[in-house]
Amino acid sequence: MPRLLGVDIPNDKPTFISLRYLYGVGDFIARELCHKAGIDMQKHARDLTEEEVARLATLLERDYTVEGPLRRLITQNIGRLRHVRCYRGIRHGLGLPVRGQRTKTNARTRKGPKKTVAGKKGVKDLR
Repeated sequence: MPRLLGVDIPNDKPTFISLRYLYGVGDFIARELCHKAGIDMQKHARDLTEEEVARLATLLERDYTVEGPLRRLITQNIGRLRHVRCYRGIRHGLGLPVRGQRTKTNARTRKGPKKTVAGKKGVKDLR
């Protein structure tokens, strides 16, 4: 398995598909990398030479923010929003949707599983 920036990329897939296993590399950037490095996109990752892997690694480090630095940058941006207590930062802190989605229904991905409130149904008035 070729290793790029500390990530093992799959052997049995074409290079442009394998490169997408890196955090921050999507379809467009993967194709662009293959073109810049002069590597056939359909060539399987197991067939890459050490020189080609080194070319890809230098291109990634020099021209793109991927993997660790990208994760760190995103975390710092969210931390800055939380620190200045802007609306988006508060929503991040509360674990609620940040971009204006509704929360009365849906939003289960951000809010987590339902928290059932005991005794809400069928409570009788004892007067």
